Amino acid sequence: MSSKKVSESLGPNTRLAHAGNDPHSFHGFVNPPVVHASTVLFRDAASMASRNQKYTYGTHGTPTTDALAEAIDELEGSAGTVAVPSGLAAVTLAFLSCLSAGDHALVVDSVYGPTRRFCDTLLKRFGIETTYYDPTIGADIAALMRPNTKLVHTEAPGSNTFEMQDIPAIVKAAKAAGAVVTIDNTWSTPLYFRPLDHGVDISIHAATKYPAGHSDVLIGTVSANEALWPKLEETNMVLGLCAAPDDAYQTLRGLRTMGVRLERHQNSALEIARWLEGKDGVARVLHPALESFPGHAIWKRDFSGSSGIFSIVLDVQDKAEWTRKSHAFLDTLQIFGLGYSWGGYESLAVPVFLGDRVVATAPKEGPVIRLQIGLEDVADIKADIERGLAAAAKA
Repeated sequence: MSSKKVSESLGPNTRLAHAGNDPHSFHGFVNPPVVHASTVLFRDAASMASRNQKYTYGTHGTPTTDALAEAIDELEGSAGTVAVPSGLAAVTLAFLSCLSAGDHALVVDSVYGPTRRFCDTLLKRFGIETTYYDPTIGADIAALMRPNTKLVHTEAPGSNTFEMQDIPAIVKAAKAAGAVVTIDNTWSTPLYFRPLDHGVDISIHAATKYPAGHSDVLIGTVSANEALWPKLEETNMVLGLCAAPDDAYQTLRGLRTMGVRLERHQNSALEIARWLEGKDGVARVLHPALESFPGHAIWKRDFSGSSGIFSIVLDVQDKAEWTRKSHAFLDTLQIFGLGYSWGGYESLAVPVFLGDRVVATAPKEGPVIRLQIGLEDVADIKADIERGLAAAAKA
C-alpha cells in the first residue's frame, strides 16, 4: 500500500489528516490496515533468491509501519523514517548508526536521562567516549570538537529544565568538523520545529508522547536526511528493531488529532505558566515560550509553537526541606497524576532529579517539579496547583 503525497503548502491539520494514507489503494477504507506479519511468502524461488518484492519479512516493514513512516516523512521532510519500540530505542538506533569504536560523541548536558545512561554504559563499553556540553554553548561547541568527534546530539528544549539550544550555530560548527548532528525533537514535534530544515541530519521522537497521545503506546521514530538514511536503514535492519503493527496503527490514528490536541496543550500550558510566574512559593517557571526565560529569543526565532510540558522551581531556601516540601506538593494534587512520560490527555507531575548534570547548572532556589498540562479545564488545573502550593508552604 502506498500513500498519496500531501502538499507542503497545506495547513498542518490538513496534512495530519491525510499523510501516510491513500484509502483507494486499499478498497476505499479510510484507515490503513493493521497487518500482523512475520513470514511473507514469495511467488517463486527466483523472487526469493533476488528478494524482488516490496515485503520480505515482518521486521523489514509492513503496510502498517510503512504508512506511519510515510506520514512522519511528510511532517519531517525526511528521506526515510523507521519506527521502533520506544523513544529510547530511537535514540540508541540513531547513535549506533553513526558511531564506531574509538569515536567521540558530544551530548548536551540537559539530555533525556536514559540517553545519558546509554552513553555512560553501553557506548563506553563499546569504546565510544562521550563529553557532555553546556546547552547554551552555541557556536562555541567548535572548541570541543576533536578529530574523532563523529556525533553531536542536541535536545531543544532540554529535558526537565528546558534550556534552549542554538541549533543552526551548532550544526554549522559540527558540519565544519565532519560530525553528524542528531536531535531529540519530542517536545516540539515536527509541527513546531523541523530540525532537518535547520541542517540537522537525524530527528528522533518518542512518538509515545504527542503523536500517540493517549498514554497507552510505547513507540519511537527516527527520521534521516538523504545522506544518513542508507546508514540508518541498514543499522535498523541489522539490529532487527521494529515497532509492533498495532502500536504503529494507534500512533498513526493519534497523528490525525495531534494538531488540535497540541494547540490545546500549548494554550493551557502557557496560560498556567504565566499565572505561576507571580505565585507565592514559585521561584521560577522554566518554559521557553515565556518572555522571562533566558532562551526565549532562540525559541521565538526557530520554533513556531510550544507544547504542554514545563517545570517550576519551588521557592524553598533550606535545601534540607526540598524533599519534604516537594513531596507535600505532589501528594496533595488530585487532578495531576504522579507518573512518568507525558504527551497524553491527562495532567502529570514528577519531581526532577538533576544530580547527574556535569556542566549545566541546576536551579538553586528549590526543588524542580515537572508539569505536563493535559486537556482538562484550565481552572481545575490551576486549583489543583494551588492546593499543592498551599500544602508545600505548610509542610
